[in-house]
Amino acid sequence: MNIQWIRQLNKRIFSGSYRSIRTKLLFCFLIVTLIPLLSLGALSYYQSAKIINSQFGKYGENAVAQLEQQTSSSLGRMKQMSETIYSYLLDPAHTDLRNQAPVSYSEIIEKNDFEALLKSLWTDQTAGIYIITPSGYYYGENNLDVAKLRNMPEWKTKPASYKGLYWLGFYMQNHAMSSSGDSNLPVLGLAVPIHNSNGTQNGSTILIEENAQELIHMFKLFETDTKSHLTIKATDGRIIYESASNFTKKDSDITWIRTLAVNQWTIEARLPAKAFYLSSGIIRSNTIVVAIISCLLAFGLAYLFSSRFTARIRTLKDSMQKVSFGKLDTRMPIEGRDELGSLDMSFNRMVSGVQSLVQEVEQSERLKKEAELKAFHYQINPHLLFNTLNSIQWKARLEGADDIRQMLYHLTMVLEGNLDISQELITVGRELRMIEHFLKIQEIRYGNVFSYELNCEDSLKQYLIPRMTLQPLFENIFFHGFTDGIGVIKLDVTVEKNELLLTLRDNGAGMTEEKRERLLVPDPNRRGRGGLGVQNADQKFKLHFGPQYGLTVHSTKGEGTAIVIHWPKEEERPDGYSKEN
Repeated sequence: MNIQWIRQLNKRIFSGSYRSIRTKLLFCFLIVTLIPLLSLGALSYYQSAKIINSQFGKYGENAVAQLEQQTSSSLGRMKQMSETIYSYLLDPAHTDLRNQAPVSYSEIIEKNDFEALLKSLWTDQTAGIYIITPSGYYYGENNLDVAKLRNMPEWKTKPASYKGLYWLGFYMQNHAMSSSGDSNLPVLGLAVPIHNSNGTQNGSTILIEENAQELIHMFKLFETDTKSHLTIKATDGRIIYESASNFTKKDSDITWIRTLAVNQWTIEARLPAKAFYLSSGIIRSNTIVVAIISCLLAFGLAYLFSSRFTARIRTLKDSMQKVSFGKLDTRMPIEGRDELGSLDMSFNRMVSGVQSLVQEVEQSERLKKEAELKAFHYQINPHLLFNTLNSIQWKARLEGADDIRQMLYHLTMVLEGNLDISQELITVGRELRMIEHFLKIQEIRYGNVFSYELNCEDSLKQYLIPRMTLQPLFENIFFHGFTDGIGVIKLDVTVEKNELLLTLRDNGAGMTEEKRERLLVPDPNRRGRGGLGVQNADQKFKLHFGPQYGLTVHSTKGEGTAIVIHWPKEEERPDGYSKEN
């Protein structure tokens, strides 16, 4: 499984797919997301762990300080009791206290007074106050078995020549006279040897016991709360108290140490480093888990976003490929109003424009082919027609019919211009000469009943115009405008910016508005000559110069007609091709 995954990864890397926009977006999202996420997580963990460790350390120190305070309070109270008793025994006035049971009245009184003093020193924490003489006689409550006391390990380890305060430590109070009297109460004991060479109590020992149940309970609570190992050690190395749990010391342990001012006992609380940093470890583990989940979530969101984004780009790329293969009906779905949505709309507009342009080019080519085909049919044997017309012309001259000869001459010139299809665009001057021949024929036919006025500068006659575009317009004037050939024809050729403007006016019959509107509208069902010449002339201008050029017809019934033509200025080149001016 791993080998197959590694092979797929190598194949993906070396195939170059990592250079795709989706992969780059994915990495960008991950970098932008993970760097602040991991930085904040690490910073949060560092600060939280620092605060928790500091607070836990202070808590441990305060807890040990509280143990020190409680223990010192008990020890100080016991020390004060011992000093009070010691001072009492050193008083020379109390010489009647003996090392054995009193026998005289004064000794009994003294004994009672001393024991009354001992009772007055009792507090609610006091477990016992005794004065044990070398003979075994003792003062205090009558429940002490001196033999049991002397056999206790804590009492036996007390040095015989010890001077000052000797702290016995914690032990069970099992020195009652009978076994049933043992309280099994944990007590803290203090033994004070009396050294008074002039007194009767020399060699005796003051024993003060205080209830240690509350102190030990505090020790247990501290151990449970902090998970620490607690040790109380005396100055001579004796272990006064130690936690029951097994513990192996390590150099990495966290320790809290306090020294009691009363007897210089050392309270040491030792906590393993693993337990001390447990809370910060939990925070670290939770931070890592949250970081991993956040990384997976960020990766998933980045993958979904990049996939959706690049899917639209791939769709646009596929659409462009379809258009490049000639599928111009391809369109992009608009999925949003963002930049990609604008790009999709621009693509659709571009393809629509290309499709319209292709259709216009196809239609133009088709019309040109049709025109060439028509011209081919008109080209059939023109020489036969010219030779025949020349024969008729010579016959008319021999017969003395000069009018017929002139009409045939002008007709021959008009036909020569019509049948010369070598150039589709000819100069304005040549087109006007053919018009003059056409008008000569009409003049012979009708006589001098119409007038023709031409306004065209010689400099404008060099520009090009589609061949045979003016003759159909003049034919319409004589066949539809002038019923009897009487009328006025005016032809103006001017220049407006880079365009030529030709205006042809007559004062003939004119036409209705309905007929004028239908004049330039293509109608495949139209038959006959009416309007076809005007439409053909208009189509020639549009085919050669563009759809924005062509004819405009203005007419009023009974007043005449005006046809306006505008087209760009182009002049003939020496090689026969036109060039734009």
